[in-house]
Amino acid sequence: MSYTALYRKFRPQEFTDVRGQDHIVTTLKNQIKADRIGHAYLFCGTRGTGKTTIAKIFARAVNCEHPADGSPCGECAACRSIAAGTSMNVIEIDAASNNGVDNIRQIREEVEYRPTEGRYKVYIIDEVHMLSIGAFNALLKTLEEPPSYVIFILATTESHKIPITILSRCQRYDFRRISIDVIASRLRELMDEEQVTVEEKALRYIAKAGDGSMRDALSLLDQCIAFYLGQELTYDRVLETLGAVDTEIFSRLLRHILDGNVTGTIGLLGDMVTEGRDLGQFVTDFTWYLRNLMLLQGSDDMEDVLDISSENLALLKEEAQMVDGMVLMRYIRIFSELGSQLKYAVQKRILIEIALVKLCRPQMEQDYESLIDRIDGLERKLAEGAFAAGSAAQSGRTDADGSMSAAPRDVAAAKKPVMEKAVPEDIQKVIAGWGSILSRLTGVTRTYLKKAVKSLGSDGALLLVFDDPNAYAYVEENRSGCRDALVAAMEEQTGKTVGLEIRLNESGQPGEEIYPDLGELIQFEIEDEDF
Repeated sequence: MSYTALYRKFRPQEFTDVRGQDHIVTTLKNQIKADRIGHAYLFCGTRGTGKTTIAKIFARAVNCEHPADGSPCGECAACRSIAAGTSMNVIEIDAASNNGVDNIRQIREEVEYRPTEGRYKVYIIDEVHMLSIGAFNALLKTLEEPPSYVIFILATTESHKIPITILSRCQRYDFRRISIDVIASRLRELMDEEQVTVEEKALRYIAKAGDGSMRDALSLLDQCIAFYLGQELTYDRVLETLGAVDTEIFSRLLRHILDGNVTGTIGLLGDMVTEGRDLGQFVTDFTWYLRNLMLLQGSDDMEDVLDISSENLALLKEEAQMVDGMVLMRYIRIFSELGSQLKYAVQKRILIEIALVKLCRPQMEQDYESLIDRIDGLERKLAEGAFAAGSAAQSGRTDADGSMSAAPRDVAAAKKPVMEKAVPEDIQKVIAGWGSILSRLTGVTRTYLKKAVKSLGSDGALLLVFDDPNAYAYVEENRSGCRDALVAAMEEQTGKTVGLEIRLNESGQPGEEIYPDLGELIQFEIEDEDF
């Protein structure tokens, strides 16, 4: 026996099997129980949300000999013949291929004959928006005053293309996109029935990839099961099968972009291409990732809106603080435009590389959002002291004629006072004013330094211990001049040269449990401001 796809095998046969469309199911059941059945229905909604399925259940229910609570019994002769597709009372028409006037004229001739069995003759016209203008006009009169034993069910994904004269003659039902929770729950039921082992995280990703369509989600699940037939279906295997990208990659990509690291950004894209990831899916998922960051910036109460784990939510909140809202909107605009361009592109990788370079180099564009991004970058560099050396070299004296003459570099350096080396008492001043020091640094640097355990290093230096490898690498490698900016801020605070040691805690235990807290060591209260 040939294999039956999951979405066909588990197509709902009763109203109780339908998921996510309770507002429509309840209304139709009430009409059947009260015998208030209309003559024309219009089912609107995106693909895979149950329009045709509910139309077939409704056709069985109105002809059922023993309906139960408005649903078909599934056992009588009418129910069995309609389910098998052999009934002469239920006629399915694909308007995409039968969209001419002659096809509608044939329907008008057929409705004159009563059903051979059962109460109603039901016409299900799928993709009705594909009918020609002449066909719509031919349908008008029949749709307005059909025989009492005829029901029309029109299904469409594009209701705006249907003439208002048709809309006004139908009861309209809008099918909603099915939520991720509902799809994931249904997938879990079916996998338990099929005795297939699937991780919950994998099911939720498939449900999300279904984009509100139960049929799409079942098709994707079918594909993943076939690839790993007889094996447990894990989250990583689903990503590999669908060519998707883990959210950890998006986090690394964003940090490269914020650092202006074009080489690292393009290299990360190259790794994804080598792994066989789908570039179109990557653009879509990264756009959603940026959208989630924007929502977190807009409100703190987004846990219910963002369908992600608490672990990923904490990471997103941290990253949302690293980027300005206007800059984030520019990123979303560029990737949204990129998504539409990729549909017809031959060299998708090149288009994505251009977009990534634009994100790293806002000076390439001249619009308002890019200008904001450039200003934000300049402010970060100013806060890090990136222009201090240049300013000192370019500062000069005023000649007698009022013109400026540059001061020699060695003279400027000679005028710089030699500061004393800081002692533990000076480190105390640094920690006491730690909040003030952090306020002079950029958002990314400030976020990472707040994670550090502050302790006393060798030779009276300040020791910063990091549990987070990303934070450690960022400060240790002096990315965006963050380490230099911190040292400059501490020297300004104390008036002395402050030694700095950076260390990564690889013990597996929290850093504060291993390294002595500097505040307790020299017995003073640490002032820590929240930014």
